[in-house]
Amino acid sequence: MAAFTELVFSGVQPTGNLHLGNYLGAIKRFVEMQERDAQCLYCVVDLHAITLWQDPQALKGQIREVTAAFLAAGIDPKRSIVFNQSQVPQHAELAWIFNCVARLGWLNRMTQFKDKAGKDRENASIGLYDYPVLMAADILAYRATHVPVGEDQKQHLELTRDIAQKFNNDFAGSILAHGHGEQFFPLTEPLIGGPAARVMSLRDGTKKMSKSDPSEYSRINLTDDADAIAQKVRKAKTDPEPLPSEAAGLAGRPEADNLVGIFAALRGITRDEVLKDFGGAQFSSFKPALVDLAVEMLAPIGAEMKRLVADPAYIDTVLADGAERAGAIAAPTLDAVKDIVGFVRRGPALKAV
Repeated sequence: MAAFTELVFSGVQPTGNLHLGNYLGAIKRFVEMQERDAQCLYCVVDLHAITLWQDPQALKGQIREVTAAFLAAGIDPKRSIVFNQSQVPQHAELAWIFNCVARLGWLNRMTQFKDKAGKDRENASIGLYDYPVLMAADILAYRATHVPVGEDQKQHLELTRDIAQKFNNDFAGSILAHGHGEQFFPLTEPLIGGPAARVMSLRDGTKKMSKSDPSEYSRINLTDDADAIAQKVRKAKTDPEPLPSEAAGLAGRPEADNLVGIFAALRGITRDEVLKDFGGAQFSSFKPALVDLAVEMLAPIGAEMKRLVADPAYIDTVLADGAERAGAIAAPTLDAVKDIVGFVRRGPALKAV
């Protein structure tokens, strides 16, 4: 394996209906990160998906659809490692060890559990509550140095760092005795998203774009064809004012800010650069340009996704190969953790105490 200066890990849940927000906030960035001097692992996090009940047959299809989206968007399964979480058992096994390191008070502060569980928290699954610990195991099984995160996951990455630090402190003597230096797990750094990491609804610029929104016109699905993309952009909510000449003028105009942000992210430029061309223009001029750009960038991805989903055997081969390569990284980490913690395992310990 080539020597890399960084190891980047990230995952996407296979919960169906991937949309523009998933693409700009995550998948597009995954493709760009292949150009870094980094080993990139991109995981379909199916263990996380079942923290809420999933139809088993639908879940299989959704795992393959997310994988197809990765590949269609430009992730190269030879340069990066593409796999689904449940095929690499070290994720779940390390999560249990971290359950014994993490503190109840830390999890009680996780706001995303409160948001997802709602008022009926007593009926939420233990998995939903423990989700951040499994996320820590996902990252630290590979001793990842960097993780791309959006605003909704920053708190979970902070917990990952807390777990890593506590493990390093709790087992400092054993870590040294087994020849791992002073710190076994890294304090993983966030890779904060760009200007359009948070894409908002096309019908309400104050709400995040979501697959659960009842209106199909609130989002552009990655499987939408050119006609559907164009129609949704044309119908996107706007305001009556012309576009400002600089990004500061978008304050208080959520729909305008969202559409300009989408254009900027698809083109790979800043909002200010967009407004150099469109400042002072009405939306009747801006929307056709956004339609052309969105169709140019997204329609080929949707077409390629459909082609790949029609070939599940190929997708399964990609996932199996990725799982084997991911396991080759995660297995030595877990073996070392077992030695450090004091477990007796099959085969010789990495270094006898």
